[in-house]
Amino acid sequence: MKIRTRKLLGTIALLLLAAMWSLMGMVVAQMPWLASSGKLQAVFYVVAGIGWVLPAMPIVSWMSRPDPS
Repeated sequence: MKIRTRKLLGTIALLLLAAMWSLMGMVVAQMPWLASSGKLQAVFYVVAGIGWVLPAMPIVSWMSRPDPS
C-alpha cells in the first residue's frame, strides 16, 4: 500500500478514534461517582486527555512507514 493511501486511511482512523474517545469520555464524566468528586474529576480529565495518545501511536507509526522498494 502506498504511503498516500496509508495516510488517508490513518487520518480517517485518527478522526474516528478522537470522536469515539471524546464521546466515551463524556459518558464516563457524567457518572455520579465521578461528578461528585473534584479530585477524581481532575485525575479523570488528565488521564482521558493523555490516554488517547497510546492507541493513536501505532496508527501514526503505520502511516509514516516508507513505501516498500
